[in-house]
Amino acid sequence: MNDHYKKDHTRNRKDRDHERKPAGENSRSVGENTLEGRNSVLEAFRAGLTVDKVYLLDGCQDGPIRTIFREAKKADTIIKFVPKERLDQMSATGSHQGVIASVASYKYATVEDIMKKAEEKGEEPFVFLLDGIEDPHNLGAIIRTANLAGAHGVIIPKNRAVGLTATVAKASAGALHYTPVAKVTNLVQTMEQMKEAGMWFACADMGGESMYRSNLTGPLGLVIGNEGEGVSRLVREHCDMIVSIPMKGDIDSLNASVAAGVLAFEVVRQKMSRQTVHSDRKRP
Repeated sequence: MNDHYKKDHTRNRKDRDHERKPAGENSRSVGENTLEGRNSVLEAFRAGLTVDKVYLLDGCQDGPIRTIFREAKKADTIIKFVPKERLDQMSATGSHQGVIASVASYKYATVEDIMKKAEEKGEEPFVFLLDGIEDPHNLGAIIRTANLAGAHGVIIPKNRAVGLTATVAKASAGALHYTPVAKVTNLVQTMEQMKEAGMWFACADMGGESMYRSNLTGPLGLVIGNEGEGVSRLVREHCDMIVSIPMKGDIDSLNASVAAGVLAFEVVRQKMSRQTVHSDRKRP
């Protein structure tokens, strides 16, 4: 919710610094989910690891760097060309050789995996879509909530969002082992494809209808926005309904993961109380 999540963008400096320090060339663990050096990064691609981002020395055109670039393109990895000063700052070994990569701690699922999980359980799909969650603690907490609320999976965007780091895994309290997380290039396109399969999408936003007056039953995607900006305009416009959490306090926002939890268990409450009621919602 745009205002629900306001003021929730402050991150612990120690965590930020820890996440940006890459691991060294000879498999030395000098940071969280990062690799440093040409051989390490290239072997990560060849081993089929999920590489979220690769930082390449801007202007370098030698053979190994070009090979890494090709592998990154094939893997749909985010590629950033940065100056040597930036790589030196990120490097923990001093021998980055013009390349540093960020590698996912856990393997991503697909949207199809999530929908199949709901089908196998004989349940209507219930999915979280996270539009730009940047704090790994928030992402981990939301994955934990998703698991406890019976959601079949979580979908995150490829860009401008935290991936599956070790911090996320720890914050999920083990839920990441049981709750599939899919990473997609375009949230809007994914939503439209899921609508064709019968999904409805509820966007969390301060200006929406009270969650108590909203129909949150049936196949549902719960859309939670960025800690500071909320749900982006384009994603919001493609949602079927806008829902809010009634609040009476002296401050105007909730932590993103807390708001996700409140809404998730309103979904649970409605599903439990309306199991025999069929939705009559019609899209415009």
